[in-house]
Parts: sequence; structure tokens; C-alpha cells
Amino acid sequence: MSKSVKPAPPTTLVIFGAFGDLTRRLLMPALINMTRLGLVGNDFHVLGVGIDEGNDQSLREALGTFDAKGGEGDGEKGDAWVRLKDRVGYLQGDFTKDDVFEQLKARVNGNVAFYFAVPAKFFGTIVDKLADHGLMAETPHGFRRIAIEKPFGHDLASARDLNARILARVSEAQIYRIDHFLGKETVQNIMTARFANMMIERVWNSDCIAHVQITAAETVDVGTRGKFYDGTGALRDMVPNHLFQLLAMVAMEPPASFDAEAIRNEKGKVLKAVRVYSPGKAKRNGVRGQYTAGKVKGVDVPAYTASPDVAPDSRTETYVALKLMVDTWRWAGVPFYLRTGKAMTCRDTEIAITFKPVPFASFPGAAADMLPPNRLIIQIQPDEGAEHGHQHQASWPRSGDRTDRARFSVRRRIRYRSPDRV
Repeated sequence: MSKSVKPAPPTTLVIFGAFGDLTRRLLMPALINMTRLGLVGNDFHVLGVGIDEGNDQSLREALGTFDAKGGEGDGEKGDAWVRLKDRVGYLQGDFTKDDVFEQLKARVNGNVAFYFAVPAKFFGTIVDKLADHGLMAETPHGFRRIAIEKPFGHDLASARDLNARILARVSEAQIYRIDHFLGKETVQNIMTARFANMMIERVWNSDCIAHVQITAAETVDVGTRGKFYDGTGALRDMVPNHLFQLLAMVAMEPPASFDAEAIRNEKGKVLKAVRVYSPGKAKRNGVRGQYTAGKVKGVDVPAYTASPDVAPDSRTETYVALKLMVDTWRWAGVPFYLRTGKAMTCRDTEIAITFKPVPFASFPGAAADMLPPNRLIIQIQPDEGAEHGHQHQASWPRSGDRTDRARFSVRRRIRYRSPDRV
């Protein structure tokens, strides 16, 4: 553990939606990694709340079945899980009812953080119930926080309404609106790479950059999340949160400081500068698609419309691609291509910055327009890192292993193009 990162104080993390997909695939791997790194100690406890039948032991067994290495967490469970699991408890009940919150009040004290790993329709209700039962009242000896996962509303009006409802019951300092992409180390390093490197920052503009491509490809299909996904789709599920965060970090101006408010303000300026299309231009600069039956990594995957809790005639998109323009001096004329989809050929989240060609090539027999473009690739997952150079299809992959070949097949299809339309 870095000496600059202090361990968390004694805290109880209350997770609403304890048996859900978000808890199993993302929250528990993160908590196990934090336990391994010493970021939480033996005074850290987890209390799950949900309507599913169960008790402390059944929740531990359910959370202990995931493979953190195969999910979005890093590493295996190992000794960290052994140390943490005895501090995982469960409270069964309907979190829209008052009696659950009275039971919850009797089981927590001191520092408490409430994590909303539930559908967005419950966010306002849970905040109201927590406030009604005094669970958000802070003391000199205990803080109270809420962490709200995306989606934060389903459109601008509903997001504003939800924000107003929450702020009517708790203070802004108690709220964390969470986008878990920001916790990824490579994402955090984007600003370091830009603003601590004069060479990079000098070419980080429309003078030198031709286009930027941001891709989030998932191999997982919808699975058992059909009820949620069919009312959400790829656009709402991934673009206004995860992909826009990456776009903002690539395109933002240097903040006055690296505190949360300064960074947020610069991100906000980028998002306000994104060009708003007319309905006709939006159609020309966007693509929606839906996966059909096929194979992913040799495993049969049913069509999206054959998934549980998905309407047979559903038109919900599982893939979306957008061409966006950021109308600022730095980015004038540089297209940003955003893509995301489920049931893709491989898992790959990356930012590809393609630079403009050299004006003249003095190499024997070479014309400037024949040279492969120079690219900076920021790989966010699954293999974090960055690489830079003259890359073209003939040079990928460098090694012959299956992982490289799989990633190459995705890159060949979705990255090495600079079309006028997505």
C-alpha cells in the first residue's frame, strides 16, 4: 500500500441490493482488493440489505462464488476474502418499508456509508427512508454518506428531479455520485500523463490530433439483467456516464488544482461544449444495433430478444456508436468516436488518439499519405497500460498468443478507421 494513502477509518458499508449483479461483480472484488492492500482494516464491516431470502451465511456463500480474476476486479479472493467474509452480514427485508430501516438503525452506529446497488427507481425512496429514520444524522463521532450508482435518472428532467429530492434530505457533502470507471488506475493516470508531461500536452490539440476513438467492448451478454437492460439500453447504460467521463478526461483543460471541485468544473466545460445535433444530424452521426444468437469465445450466446425478461420484439440497443464534436479552440474539427456493446468478440476498453500525418515524408519511396498513422493507445481494461507508435494492421499483434489475436480482431474492425460517419 502506498504510504500516501491512509486506511479508511472504522466504517460499516451498507449495500442495498446485496445479492445483485453489481455487488457480486464489482463491489466485492473492490472490497477484497482494498482488504488485501490494507486500505480497510478489521474494523470495516459490510451489511447487505435486500429482499432476497437469506442470512449472513448465505450472503457470504453467494459472494464467495465469484471469480474476481475473471470479473472486473483484479486478482483472486485468497486470504483477503477469508479475512473479510466474517465481517459480512445480511438484513433481509423490503427497503421501501419502514420496518427495515428501524432494524437497520439498530445494527449500525458510528461511521456508515450507504451504497445504492439497486435500480434507479429506488434511489429517492431509500434517501427519504434513511432521513426519516435519522440514519443520515451525523455526529462528531460518526459520518454518514450515500453512494449512488448510475444511471442517475433516465433523462435530464428526471436527473434534475432526483438531485433536488436527494438534496432536500441530505447535504451535498454527504453525497457521492459514483462512476466506477473513475476508480480504474489507468483512468486516473490520464491526467498525470497529460499534465505532467510537456511533450504530450503540447501536441494534445487539433493541430496534431486527427481523431479520438473511445471503445468499451464487453464479451458478457445481458444474461439475467434483462428486466433492467430492456428499459435502459447501451446508450443510457454506458455513454452519459462511463464514456463521457473518459471523453471529458481526454478533452478537459488543465484544472487550477487537483481537488474534486476543480476537476469537476473542467469536465463540465467539456460536456457543455459537445455539439448538440438536430434530430436529422443525430441520425447521421449515430448507430444503434442489437446482437443476435452466436458464439462468444466458443460459447453459445442466445439472441438478445431471447434473454429472460426481454420483450421478444424489443428494439432496445445493445450496441451504440456516436460521432461527437467538441466545439472549443483546442478540439475544433476533431471528431470523437464513442462505441460500446455487449456480446462482442473480446473485452476491450481503450482510448485511441490518432495523430495527423506528417506534412512531408523524406524516406526513399515513401509518400506522407502512405505512412501508417501515429497513435497513442490508452488501454483501460483488461490489460492496463499505454503504447505509442506507428501502428497498422500488418504489425498487430506483436506476439502470437490467442489474447493478442482476439484483441487484434476487434481493433481491425473498430479502430483502424477514420470515417466521416461512425
